[in-house]
Amino acid sequence: MSTYRKHVLGAIALLGVATMAFAHGDVAPQPVNTDALPDVGEEWLIESPYRVGNITEKEWLAALEIGASGYNQNCARCHGLEAVSGGLAPDLRFLEAEEYGDEWYMERYIHGYTQNGVTRMPAFGELLGQKAGWAIRVYIETRPDDEMMAEVSPQLAEIRDQLKAWQDDASGADVEATVATLQEIAGSIETLSGAPVADSVAFRAANILQADPANFKTAADTLTIGLSAAN
Repeated sequence: MSTYRKHVLGAIALLGVATMAFAHGDVAPQPVNTDALPDVGEEWLIESPYRVGNITEKEWLAALEIGASGYNQNCARCHGLEAVSGGLAPDLRFLEAEEYGDEWYMERYIHGYTQNGVTRMPAFGELLGQKAGWAIRVYIETRPDDEMMAEVSPQLAEIRDQLKAWQDDASGADVEATVATLQEIAGSIETLSGAPVADSVAFRAANILQADPANFKTAADTLTIGLSAAN
């Protein structure tokens, strides 16, 4: 068995033995608007329909955005911001991005988890629906490797500072080159799940500038928040 698989299994086992700081079941799940996502049918799937290659890039980006919102509203309180676990709940970033990980994830999502008669995780299936579950899965599996993020942080900080400077004087701004650099950095960052694309701040900032080359502030703020989290 690989070290990677052992790490995943160890995290999964932790869910069965750890005592949560509080009972999650008392917290009302927040609805997730999934209108922008492709339909997946009524029968529950065991493999992600929203993975890269299964849908268009636009649909995948929508799934990522919706999944981020759904995760932060319903999952972060126990599984941590950006899916970085504090140790009581499994670190979902290591749940491998293939059928094995999908099946385990959806089992918990649909049915929840109870320990000694106490609900540690509510059953989200009927409350949020299948589309929301798979969108959250997209968000979880695209979390970037934090060690790789630390390595590129100095370069991202330089880009952030340049973007801030361009807010005052954009006369010499070379947005195309900046986007290319951000994309190159984003492409060098791996996920901990094995998913092919990492939703890093470099990836986000590049997308922001591609959509609006003059949106220096939002791109800079995105990098600032991401760098603060990395440190």
